[in-house]
Amino acid sequence: MRNLLLTTLLLSSIYANAQEDKTRTEETVTQPIIKSHIGFLASDALRGRDTGSPELDIAAEYLKSRFVQYGVLIVEGMDSYFQEVFLKTTQSPSVGAIKIGSDEFMINDDFFIMSEGESLFDVPIAFVEYGTEEDLNATNVEGKLVFALCGDGASQNPQEWFSMSSDKRKKVKEKGGLGLVELYNSPQVPWNLLLRFFAGEKTGIDEVNDSSQFIHVWMKRSLDDVSSIQKSKLKASIVVSENETKKFSSKNVVGFVEGTDPILKNEVVVYSAHYDHVGVGRADAKGDTIYNGARDNAVGTVTVLSAAENIAKYPTRRSALFVLFTGEEKGLLGSQYFIENSPVEHSKMVYCFNSDNGGYNDTSIATIIGLGRTTAGNIISESCKAFGLLATDDPAPEQGLFDRSDNVRFAAKGIPAPTFSLGFTAFDDEIGKYYHQPGDEPETLDYDYLEKFFKAYVFSCRVIANADKTPFWVEGDKYYEVGVELYNNK
Repeated sequence: MRNLLLTTLLLSSIYANAQEDKTRTEETVTQPIIKSHIGFLASDALRGRDTGSPELDIAAEYLKSRFVQYGVLIVEGMDSYFQEVFLKTTQSPSVGAIKIGSDEFMINDDFFIMSEGESLFDVPIAFVEYGTEEDLNATNVEGKLVFALCGDGASQNPQEWFSMSSDKRKKVKEKGGLGLVELYNSPQVPWNLLLRFFAGEKTGIDEVNDSSQFIHVWMKRSLDDVSSIQKSKLKASIVVSENETKKFSSKNVVGFVEGTDPILKNEVVVYSAHYDHVGVGRADAKGDTIYNGARDNAVGTVTVLSAAENIAKYPTRRSALFVLFTGEEKGLLGSQYFIENSPVEHSKMVYCFNSDNGGYNDTSIATIIGLGRTTAGNIISESCKAFGLLATDDPAPEQGLFDRSDNVRFAAKGIPAPTFSLGFTAFDDEIGKYYHQPGDEPETLDYDYLEKFFKAYVFSCRVIANADKTPFWVEGDKYYEVGVELYNNK
């Protein structure tokens, strides 16, 4: 009862000052503006906004021009609104093998390349369980080919395993390992499905300051095979043919509005979305080959643009950082690059309110992935309610959606980071009709619903950024402890 009373008093205090925020939200968020932005970004002229395409560069220029128009500023430490993201596309080698003792395993059938590197011949093996910091400290891996299980032993989600993989590779390399083989075994994503996604052309961050290569593969292994490798005293070899690599760059679009409170302005709320999509692909039944990406993620991009216009006109007590990412569809690459090269200290970023979408099948709700995971959950719920929407949490937790959008890059550093999404109750045919399909065009959207959705987001942004109390993770969340460490080390 006491907790309920405290929550009620807190909300009353917040919303006693929120009517002005609601009025200001209604002033700047309008259907004609929403239609105009989405109509351009998801037009055929931008050909699906594929990462690295000239059309995505046009979209970046458009977003920059809106920042300039609104009065959003260049972030201190950057020389423009663009953060250049260095990328490379690599075609998987066609020939390759891993040999452990007398056993030989073939590329694509038994393993695929995560990171290219020099071939290794007859080097000793080190097995390090999951390759965590503790595992690596317990085993000497210098000069060895390191074998580790995918993941961390806690998560059963292969998507999360993938997110952990690059950090694991860096740690093994720092400790002198010659290469990394992660052993994959999961019924959630069958090996053949994994191969279709990873074994062809891959786009990743081009580590331009890293002159040395480091081979890293994922390998299909049963639990019995893992046990035998763990006990093995044998040496191993990895031999792969040369692959074709194309290097290029793309852009994150970044802007800043300083807060009005002399103390709280040192806290920064991040408003983020990805503006890329999947480009041009296989024709649908109508012969359409352009995957316009109106829902995914022109809607999310324009949601953040709406917040930028509003907050630039009526600044909040906390400062605002607006980040529109490239390369989300290639593996959260723009957000990965941003968080590793952020112009703002991580400990100053107190909240990230991401917006990403696959589609909607219920126009009475807004789905917030991670709604109950931060202390701003009630603020978001009440803000949605103010515009006639019910805020709901993730309807499909088994899909691991929280860790499949750009918000997870912030969450992994300890920054509270839910994702504001169009309302859906399940991954049904209505979602599938538009998700990554040529039919996801601006004309198919319900703009009466979008007006409420956009206003709910912007109102939430304002109330969070003006609240007396800084939002944080709910105690017990898997990112709670890393958040405590981040902010206690200011």
